[in-house]
Amino acid sequence: MNELLQLLKKFFGYTSFRPLQAEVIQRILNKEDSLVLMPTGGGKSICYQLPAIYLPGTAIVISPLIALMKDQVGALIANGIPAVALNSMMQEDERQHVKQFCMQGKVKLLYISPEKLKSEIDWLLPRLDISLIAIDEAHCISHWGHDFRPEYTQLSILKERFPNVPIVALTATADKITRTDIVQQLKLRNPQIFTSSFDRPNLSLTIKRDLSKKDKLATIIHFIYDHKKQCGIIYCMKRNDTVQLVKELATYNIKATAYHAGLPSSQREKAQDDFINDRVDVVCATLAFGMGIDKSNVRWVIHYNMPASIENYYQEIGRAGRDGMKSDTLLFYSLVDQIILRRFAEESGQKEVNMEKLHRMIRYCGADVCRRRVLLSYFGEETDHDCGNCDVCKNPPERFDGSVLVQKALSAIVRAEEHINMKMTINILRGSDRTEVTEKGYDQLKTYGAGKDLSYKEWKEYLYQMIQLGYLEVDYTRGNILKVTPMGSKVLYGDMTAQLALYKKPDDLTIVKRRPFKARPIRPISADSIEETLLDALNQLRKQISEREQIPAYIIFSDDTLDDMVKKKPVTMEEFSEIRGVGESKQDKYGKVFVSLIRFVLKLPKL
Repeated sequence: MNELLQLLKKFFGYTSFRPLQAEVIQRILNKEDSLVLMPTGGGKSICYQLPAIYLPGTAIVISPLIALMKDQVGALIANGIPAVALNSMMQEDERQHVKQFCMQGKVKLLYISPEKLKSEIDWLLPRLDISLIAIDEAHCISHWGHDFRPEYTQLSILKERFPNVPIVALTATADKITRTDIVQQLKLRNPQIFTSSFDRPNLSLTIKRDLSKKDKLATIIHFIYDHKKQCGIIYCMKRNDTVQLVKELATYNIKATAYHAGLPSSQREKAQDDFINDRVDVVCATLAFGMGIDKSNVRWVIHYNMPASIENYYQEIGRAGRDGMKSDTLLFYSLVDQIILRRFAEESGQKEVNMEKLHRMIRYCGADVCRRRVLLSYFGEETDHDCGNCDVCKNPPERFDGSVLVQKALSAIVRAEEHINMKMTINILRGSDRTEVTEKGYDQLKTYGAGKDLSYKEWKEYLYQMIQLGYLEVDYTRGNILKVTPMGSKVLYGDMTAQLALYKKPDDLTIVKRRPFKARPIRPISADSIEETLLDALNQLRKQISEREQIPAYIIFSDDTLDDMVKKKPVTMEEFSEIRGVGESKQDKYGKVFVSLIRFVLKLPKL
């Protein structure tokens, strides 16, 4: 392992392994198969990239997206590691050049799409000295996974053709049934399953329920204003929402682009390229976007709608803070989201499984205990303390005996013979004189107006809690009417009490004026503190190099590496070599210019 640690420092700039990396690498060196579950940003790539460098021959990496291959190959080359990609989008002469390069033994890692693998399994691969086979995003092979891809099912042939080559399958999210399926589909031999902690303590978790479209937009605008100069992703359920959001954000001078499967491929590629290269701050996207993003400096993720499962949600929020630095997540959800997702689940080929996943997602969104504990328990990981970095921990609910309030609501529903939905229930309780209330005679019910002391929003919040607590259920097959559960009946008839969380009036979301939102231009260095000045200067330098070399800024150095420079303030090349994430190749290429800038900011003489 000493030699491997030297290679880790030389090529990647790190002096120690993260949890489980050394164990996975040892399995590969022993020519044994493995399934690795590590959260996004947990260091999965090192598990196969480092042994690929160490072992003779070429490592084959199966990757699902061309953009992901391009990103990872670019990062490896920047670290001085010979790597290439092979996919169907390349020109024929370029493909032939890559093949020749591989057969000459000049490549350490060959990234290949599953489609291209099929056409090369009989010609190119047998001609290579294959050191290991890595299957990235391995959940794609399973029908039970959240992103199943039919082309992945052909990968079972790898073990048949290359029985002595170790296979490592890697994914960020897979429940027990998906893990079993991955092992069976790939025909792995006595694999060891490595499960890293799913905890991402650097991510804050916040959920907001049932905001109007106007309030959603206002919340998003405030959120982005609070994250100036930081890039993020907004995930939407509908394609039209991505386009509309981009238009809305533009009116506030926020640079955003839309990405969804219905756009021409050239437009999707441009949107992704603009985001990766920091030409836009925000991408508004459907689920078609993300798996190919290896961008380490995404600082936030917003879900405009509730995801269909905790796997989807975890995978998507994992695209923020890959470098381990503080990042924020925000999720909006509503009863409408639940209704739409329920329909999708019922119409899918796996109704029972998808319905259960949706129910777990709904329970997570409605949780009034530490969200991270709920999230981790889903993946079979328990913790004995609250995280302190979710909305529930930061603002614990104030509880009260809501038995009378629940009885009023349930009584109204029972007296209406359980034929009313949430909106009608609230109108009855508040004594509304709307036509739809009076024409059905609901104004004659004993509970009509029994809750007029509460606002519509308050009643909506409390009814949500009643559903979450199991006092009510929604009959989605009959116009989303509310039905009283057996537990609800106990509260209604006084056999048990009901504790509710006190409704809190949301913050004022009014946007007084449309403020400009622009990246700070490159300018003479000045700031209130030396750390701010230095970070600003380092960012400007990184951006200039990025534009000159036409590669993403985070590939030059991650935000985490810049942050380490600010903390340690290296003023010699030797000190610079100790910065986290600085390997030999990057030190040789960028060390002098960065050290010179740091010395200039600190007002030290030139080297």
